[in-house]
Amino acid sequence: MRLLLPACALIILSACSQNPTEIHTALNTPEFNETRFRQDIQTLSSDAFEGRAPTTRGEQLTLDYLSTAFASAGLIGANDGSYLQSVPMVSYTASEQQQVSLAGITMHYRQDIVLSSRHDNQQVNIKDAPLVFVGYGINAPEYQWNDYQGVDMRGKIALILVNDPGFALPDSGKFTGKAMTYYGRWTYKFEEASRQGALGAIIVHDTQPAAYPWSVVENSWTGAQQDLVLDSATQAQRVQVEGWITQTNAKALFDAAGLSLATLTDRAASGPINVALDKTADIAFANQATYTNSYNVVATLPGSQAKAEQILFTAHWDHIGVDASKGGDQIYNGALDNASGIAGILEIARQFAKQASEGNPLQRSLTFVATTGEEQGLLGSRYYAANPLYPLTNTVAVFNLDSTNIYGRTSDYTIVGKGKSELESYLATAASTQQRIAVSESRPEAGGFFRSDHFSFAQYGVPAVFAGGGNEPADEVSKAYRASMKEKMKGCYHNVCDEYRADWDLSGALQDLGVYYQAAQTLANSDDRPGYYPGTEFHHLRPAKTQAANTPQRPENVTAQGMQ
Repeated sequence: MRLLLPACALIILSACSQNPTEIHTALNTPEFNETRFRQDIQTLSSDAFEGRAPTTRGEQLTLDYLSTAFASAGLIGANDGSYLQSVPMVSYTASEQQQVSLAGITMHYRQDIVLSSRHDNQQVNIKDAPLVFVGYGINAPEYQWNDYQGVDMRGKIALILVNDPGFALPDSGKFTGKAMTYYGRWTYKFEEASRQGALGAIIVHDTQPAAYPWSVVENSWTGAQQDLVLDSATQAQRVQVEGWITQTNAKALFDAAGLSLATLTDRAASGPINVALDKTADIAFANQATYTNSYNVVATLPGSQAKAEQILFTAHWDHIGVDASKGGDQIYNGALDNASGIAGILEIARQFAKQASEGNPLQRSLTFVATTGEEQGLLGSRYYAANPLYPLTNTVAVFNLDSTNIYGRTSDYTIVGKGKSELESYLATAASTQQRIAVSESRPEAGGFFRSDHFSFAQYGVPAVFAGGGNEPADEVSKAYRASMKEKMKGCYHNVCDEYRADWDLSGALQDLGVYYQAAQTLANSDDRPGYYPGTEFHHLRPAKTQAANTPQRPENVTAQGMQ
């Protein structure tokens, strides 16, 4: 384990055999301060910040910390001098005393099911609502797929499988094989059920296709649930109740209806399906809506020539907060997710500002967006993308940091959703200066591309990437450390054990900051405008100049988790 890096590695973490002076002259590379980077992570994830939940005391502490840090570095507030962008939010809090009966089976909150209502209603009271299994809950004309074909969902509750058919049958040619599409994300499933006029939507949890255990659902979907304030028409269309049910209880539910969940799951992967269970649901619980503002923190380093053209760095500052109902530790500190990403963009911002103060500014402007509400559905980035402080037509690219690499240096570099845009080539080139090879994530079925803030910008056609870490340790020492730390951090995603550790080897994180830095620097000093490759979801919004790059893919023998 190495907590400190060799001197030349602090410059860009390139091979030490290269001439550092030549590298510095060519790349204007930074000297990242590991001590400061660590301190940012440790402070933001301390108990004093109370898990950084939006609209809490922890948010105010975070906003003050970030605004001060950006100001001290010399960046300006992007919102007419202010570092804060107001994000109108509403918090929905469902009572934990819920009365839920599905097909005559009593379901216990947290243990069996989690339900909420994203409506401003004081009471949810659903009686005798028919239950309908709608397979994966997908309506995708481009894939000739509609699980809602021929069924009127008004007044009914949809039971939906997680992920998409490609996960179950990766060699069938359906969808994109094992790589999840947006149709596999829970956000889409609730959106589509709403468009179909359903009264409610419940997703059947399954650890493998969901890519996380039931504990993540329980921790993330209980307590106050934030959302953006929507216009009245959009709000009225939403399902009245939404949530998740454990696979065990879903099986019991289907058994009570004389149906086999396993059999129907197999059928759902083979083709569109909807089956009425001839059973009903009774759901009752109190509900509360509270309106308040949360905030993005947005800071800009103006360019020297093409000031109007922006390159964005994003990272979400929020986490889950405090769960007072838990015994023992109640604070979800969110050190890895995502105090580490916020610390990363602060360090990058400081180094670019230092470079500018020394008379070598970038031609294009850089803007750093620390977003709120990512854990609740990318809320802050969705709001910024819909209400940008700088026009998206002049936003050239977005680099997103979410959970930086605490597992040591690697010889590869993971680009999540690799193969989507020309922007990736800047990262791949930068990684190659560290003798690292750019690869796809090892678990594309987890849908990582749709699960972090860059996706909000991709939906508008702005090239956006989410990258970092890797699967192949750089050497035997890194390999041993990685295995040890993986064991220590096991089960800490969205859990109270995601706390700062003094024994983290952050050399891999600093390695990745160097990649981001060099990629942004090269793009900012050019007039290039990357686009999306043909065949991708966003090509029509901002087309690439070239066909998809023929870059090396993930080695077939990789088995460890990809993006960290």
